[in-house]
Amino acid sequence: MKLFLGVDGGQSGTTAVIGEETGRILGTGEAGPCNHAAASEGRAKLDRAIRGSVGDACRQAGLDLATVTFEAACFGLSGGPEDRLEILESIVRSPRPLIITTDAVVALAGATTGGQGIIVIGGTGSISYGRNAGGRTARAGGWGYIYGDEGGAFDIGRQALRAALRMEEGWGPPTRLREILIEATGASNANDALHRFYGPEWPRSRVATLAPLVDQAAREGDAVASQVIHNAGQELALLGASVRGQLWRPDEPVEVAYIGGVFRSELLLERFRTLLELDGQTRCGPPLHGPAEGALLDAYRAAGLLLSITYIM
Repeated sequence: MKLFLGVDGGQSGTTAVIGEETGRILGTGEAGPCNHAAASEGRAKLDRAIRGSVGDACRQAGLDLATVTFEAACFGLSGGPEDRLEILESIVRSPRPLIITTDAVVALAGATTGGQGIIVIGGTGSISYGRNAGGRTARAGGWGYIYGDEGGAFDIGRQALRAALRMEEGWGPPTRLREILIEATGASNANDALHRFYGPEWPRSRVATLAPLVDQAAREGDAVASQVIHNAGQELALLGASVRGQLWRPDEPVEVAYIGGVFRSELLLERFRTLLELDGQTRCGPPLHGPAEGALLDAYRAAGLLLSITYIM
């Protein structure tokens, strides 16, 4: 039985999926984030995430990570493919070169029919990626937390804190976000929360967990929180619209799939879909499969197999 591996590694976590040659998924595994491997700490994080997720998937499938060989393996990793090969080759064995690409590429591979259309990712960070019928690709966003990631969960938490700070310093409107963030962080005030966010106990992935609290405040009628959520939906729609404009004419129909935790917000999702579907040619919907399954499908394609995947668990 030939085995195939797909891995999706991002800022929030890493998922591995093992399938056999007919498209049946035998095991899945989860581990921590694995973005950016340039620094020694990042390399150790990547090693733990891959060993943990692939090891869990192997155990579920009745396999041993130390001895199993995959016919093909594809890794879609946040931050790009640089500086990853040596670590991955020390963990995963395959007679074929390992496929190392981005999380956006594998997300699109699993999201739409034939891997064509647009994927908009709104997780801890954000990015949009598309491929048209002619095979041309384009992206928008994905610049990282300093210069980009607009609309992602970390950005929502960041914008909430900025609103709380403005209120506290008297140059912003009143909002429950100040009270909510102080309670969530155990801080004495918004400025104290700011300094905690700069510390090691509040990495980006933890700040991102505050996004649902902002959404809850918006649903309860807080005007500032509502603006933060609506702005996030608009930013994500702009990413998708940018990719659309790069690859399709305005009168061409396009399928857009959305994925990531921020789209659990009904307010954000409604804003996102409304803006993208204004042209009457764009249709938004959830993905057919997740990014890890998309990576698995790309691993199949590398071996010349065009399959549909099914679960036996």
